[in-house]
Order: sequence, then structure tokens, then C-alpha cells
Amino acid sequence: MPTLTVSPEDVKRVKALGFLVNKGTDNFSGRIITVNGKITAAQNKCIAEAAELFGNGIVTFTSRLTIEVQGIPYEKIEDFRAYLAKEGLETGGTGSKVRPVVSCKGTTCQYGLIDTFGLSEEIHERFYNGYADVKLPHKFKIAVGGCPNSCVKPDLNDLGIVGQMIPIYDEDLCNGCRRCFVEEACPIGVAKVVDGILEINEDECNNCGRCIGKCHFDAIEDGQMGYKIYLGGMWGKRVAHGIPIRKIFTSKEEALDVVEKAVLLYREQGKTGERFAQTIKRIGFEDVEAQLLSDDLMDRKQEILDAQLHLAGGATC
Repeated sequence: MPTLTVSPEDVKRVKALGFLVNKGTDNFSGRIITVNGKITAAQNKCIAEAAELFGNGIVTFTSRLTIEVQGIPYEKIEDFRAYLAKEGLETGGTGSKVRPVVSCKGTTCQYGLIDTFGLSEEIHERFYNGYADVKLPHKFKIAVGGCPNSCVKPDLNDLGIVGQMIPIYDEDLCNGCRRCFVEEACPIGVAKVVDGILEINEDECNNCGRCIGKCHFDAIEDGQMGYKIYLGGMWGKRVAHGIPIRKIFTSKEEALDVVEKAVLLYREQGKTGERFAQTIKRIGFEDVEAQLLSDDLMDRKQEILDAQLHLAGGATC
């Protein structure tokens, strides 16, 4: 049976580049970053060619929408990376830092409310690339979902964003129809005609937008696009469901700032080896929420980034 002869130091070094050792061998799986699960035909072709030239010809897909080429000998790793770079592809996605973003297909889906590809590309550039050298207590996963169907499970990520379409309801235009098409369109049953008038329970409405345009008397003709942010989800050895911030953000820029504040808070107040969910539980969600809705963390951004924290990091996978 083959055994590993590559030194532990070199295994660790190439892991930081996105190469994970194939158990018991000197071969590695190279993890290719797709930004958000979307690649071009030319990039797809390049990956297939690289798999044949430098690996064992097998391409696999990870749950985080990255691509792995298996069976790459240690001595071919740099050639593999150089070949991918011809099509603007890079490897990575490991370590105690912001990990590659997961995105659903957004507005190409009939239920999509926001441009998840565009938003996740911005997150990738600002936080995966922009914070590439920022050590965190553990890995930090971000997911962007286009609607409350939550296909990419945003609430099971350290931070999740869910597209919203908040219905704008003009009660004066409601005729209290015996057959209410808005009520019929609501998939979770929170829009109901009560005593001759349509009522929408705002506390239970998930802002899926399915009711918009359904009223024949134009009571709900439009909606406000927004972003719902979940904090502290986790799936694995320990499980935690993310908790939503009470505010739905109608500004993309404000939502992105909250993402940055969350990363800064985690870096400053998280303990090495502690997942974000555990940090939130220790500090208290109300305290964390209050910090993310204020400007203090952004005001102290450079101080937090310059601090000598989490030099080893806690991520092991």
C-alpha cells in the first residue's frame, strides 16, 4: 500500500494553497475556486485538461461549490496551478479565514428575488480576496440565497443572506373578495381575508414575493427588495441554526457592511478554535446584533485587523 513521503511541513504548506493530501499517498486533490459555483465553458475545458495532464482524470465537486481535481503528484502542483491561471482560475479555500462563498442561481430561478451571482461575486472580492490574509478563530462560511426557499441553507452558515421581496400592501384597495388570489398565492398561509379585508401577518411573512401582482384590484402591485441576514449557523460535528437580525436591509451596501462587521467582530471577540455560533452564544445574540447595527466595529477596523490574533487558527478541515 502506498505511503506518504511528503513532509508534514510541505503537506501543511500546500494545504494553504488548496491542495489536500489523498490519504496514504503522495498525491493531492487541488481545490479550484469557482467564486460562486459559476464557471465559463473555457474554464470548464481548462479544468478537464488539467485533470488529465496533472491528475488522475477525475473531477469532483464539493458542497461549497468548489471543484477538486484528484491524484495530483506533489511535484506537479505548481504546474497545475500555472495551467489553471491561463483561464483566470485559482486554488485555495482552506484555513481559518473567510471561505469561498456559496450561492444559489438567483434570478435565473423562477423564485429568485435578488442577483445572487452578482452579490456573491462582490462578497468574494471584498471578503474572500480582500480578507485573504486575515486570520480568524476558525473558518467562516457565507451563503447567499435568492429567496426564502433557502436551497443553499443560508441559516446553516456562519453568515447567510436571503433575498427578500417585502410586499407593499395598500389596504384601501382591498375589496375583500370571496375568492382572494393573494390568499391563494401565499405558500405559507399568512395572507388571509378576515372580516372582509385582507390581512398579512408581518411577523410570520417570509417576504417571498409570491403575492405581488396577484390582486385583481392592485392592492399589492409592488414590493421592496431586501436582504435578510442570519448569524451563527453551523453544520457538522456541532449543529446550530442561524438567527436572523431583526432588521431587513433594503440597501445592498448596508448589508455588505454588516457582513464586514460580523467578520471584524469574530476576529476581535472570538476565541481561537471557536466557531462563530459559539462566539455569539458566549457573548449573547442581542449584544452581537447591537454591535452589527452600530458603526463602532467599522470605526476600529484597522485596529482590529492589525491585532496579533489567531496566529495559528483553529480550522482543521
